[in-house]
Amino acid sequence: MKPLDEFAREFGAHLSLETSLIVENKNRYFLLNQKLKRLVGTEDFFYAGTYLGKTKNGQFFPSFILLKIVAEKNVNKMFVDVKTAWLFICGRDIFKKGIVKVEGSKRKGAYTLVLNQYGECLGFGKILHDLDEEKGRVVVKNILDIGDFLRREK
Repeated sequence: MKPLDEFAREFGAHLSLETSLIVENKNRYFLLNQKLKRLVGTEDFFYAGTYLGKTKNGQFFPSFILLKIVAEKNVNKMFVDVKTAWLFICGRDIFKKGIVKVEGSKRKGAYTLVLNQYGECLGFGKILHDLDEEKGRVVVKNILDIGDFLRREK
């Protein structure tokens, strides 16, 4: 549970998931319901319930389901226009002119969720420059976006 909490804290959130229902299996975290947890028990399994993410070499990699859960809270997030949303999904970083609205931190070094005009979470990035000051440069570095899965397919 510690990697999940630390990840959510990067965005200014506190997860309110039932810790007794979170199961770690081979450095992967799953949220189960009571019935499924009894079935899984201590057995080794490949997939069960809701996949939340994994740790690899000490770094946590969230699932998009977990990003959606975090996005529903009052956290660091930004809404981007249609063109910027498409470019972000294609793996591009974000320029200030594509940002429509910011909630939470605007400071350099903060992590922020990136949402489209409909409030759908597209991924997350790290703010490279204070958003109140920068113009004409990349202000958010793309760390993970929903297009990642498709780009990995060759």
